[in-house]
Amino acid sequence: MFDKVTEKFLRYVRIDTQSDEESENFPSTEKQHNLAKLLAEELKEMGASDVVYDTEHCYVYAKIPSNLEETGNKKGLGFIAHMDTSPEMSGADISPKIVKNYDGGNILLGKDADGKEYILSPDVFPELKNYIGQDLITTDGTSLLGADDKAGVAEIMTMAEYLLKNPQIKHETVCIAFTPDEEVGRGMDHFNVEQFGAKHAYTVDGGGIGELEYENFNAANAKIDFIGQSVHPGEAKGKMLNAARLAAVFDMRLPQDERPENTSGYEGFYHLTDIRGDVEHAVSKYIIRDHDREKFEDKKAAVVRLANQMNEEYGHICVEAHITDQYYNMKEKIENAMFLIEDAKKCMSELGITPEICPIRGGTDGARLSYMGVACPNICTGGHNYHGRYEYCCIQSMEKISNLLVKLAEIYRG
Repeated sequence: MFDKVTEKFLRYVRIDTQSDEESENFPSTEKQHNLAKLLAEELKEMGASDVVYDTEHCYVYAKIPSNLEETGNKKGLGFIAHMDTSPEMSGADISPKIVKNYDGGNILLGKDADGKEYILSPDVFPELKNYIGQDLITTDGTSLLGADDKAGVAEIMTMAEYLLKNPQIKHETVCIAFTPDEEVGRGMDHFNVEQFGAKHAYTVDGGGIGELEYENFNAANAKIDFIGQSVHPGEAKGKMLNAARLAAVFDMRLPQDERPENTSGYEGFYHLTDIRGDVEHAVSKYIIRDHDREKFEDKKAAVVRLANQMNEEYGHICVEAHITDQYYNMKEKIENAMFLIEDAKKCMSELGITPEICPIRGGTDGARLSYMGVACPNICTGGHNYHGRYEYCCIQSMEKISNLLVKLAEIYRG
């Protein structure tokens, strides 16, 4: 029955749910409701209880009641996945391709209008070699795939259907939630913890099979305003202050070895995500990340310090730094519930999956949820190369992960 995960996944990825970081609405795009409605309907049809579709905020909640003889009023184990796809590449008109029995060579995804070929190659993505003999789902080169996180959505839905059709599998209450706007950092903004009903949970939002994560970045946004002074260039000497050039100077003065392209593992970074402007006014946007809370605070302070230094150099306020925290390292909360990690390792091993515990170089809904009182580590979905045209996932991995979720539900006792 776990082979149904592919059918579900292919159905979900064809629904455009791309979120929009520029939008001030919640959810950031109305089209996310299209998948939410479908999931709520499917949950009702399969017999899940307490199915709630939050029509205002675009959350879906459901439960599979405990079938233990003595369960009392215990809260259950939750599983969460997000419905939106990244703003970084189109999520519309997705045409997934299935590569049967992958042979280890290059995969032609497709061509653009000018005939340029898009190749998924093990020379560039060496982890492809791990999937020789297995079946892959790829893009056609014109969009992302949406495995982040519709693979997680499909795996949770497959788990739910399996448990409902196999009541002989004893389990505590299983709580399900699907969220919008995770990709723009707002997935927990209106999340109803009481409606969810879980004491502990897992986000199903990781990468390749075996990934198990309970550490993530501390995260902040930084918006830097540069205020210039425009004067005709023919008489600008000693008068003009070019805001666009100030933005360039600011970026060059940040530590060059602390950029994403120069870091890995537990190393944090300053990432320039957007820069625009002219002589009169420019804006740079950064994300600031570090696993270590003290180093994270130091990075934020360094940005403010640099802005102040430049203001002193120019003798007036020409740089303004605005920093907003986004989320924190869930490790601080998971350390009190490490049995969740041990349970996941045990269940993975039973399925022949090698657990790979590694820090998340990003964040999940689970990071914020952990600080809302529900410890929530992250487990794999079977996908790779998220947010772009080279995204793919492995069918056999998705099937095993669906089975993994069943085993986690079966072993959990609060």
